[in-house]
Amino acid sequence: MKIDKNQLDVSMWKGAKCDTFQKAQNLRAHMTNSEYLLWEKLKDAKVLGYKIRRQHPIGKYIVDFYIHKLKLVIEIDGRYHEKQAQILKDKERTTFLEFNGLIVFRCTNQEVEKDISNVIDQIKNQIRKIELKNS
Repeated sequence: MKIDKNQLDVSMWKGAKCDTFQKAQNLRAHMTNSEYLLWEKLKDAKVLGYKIRRQHPIGKYIVDFYIHKLKLVIEIDGRYHEKQAQILKDKERTTFLEFNGLIVFRCTNQEVEKDISNVIDQIKNQIRKIELKNS
């Protein structure tokens, strides 16, 4: 995917349009089971030490979770992410997010539902890497 330099936006929302905010609001009201489970663990800023936003608009996309201070996106992938068409869409999405200076961490629904402690540990490790890089 070719990225247009005009897509680079330094704001927290990277040019998200009004309808994307409305879709995000709807997604917050109708989270998947895995999103809900992870949100219940992460919504208290003391868990990771940072404010976490859920169903956050970034450009034309809505990411599952976002830590703006670290520019860290946390995505939970369901089984449909294994389909070839979705793999290509995810690659395009990741390219856009990374082009805008964001780091993308992915885990699966199954990982969240079967071993959420490990997922949280992986997120904490990712945060430590970012903090070391930024120090």
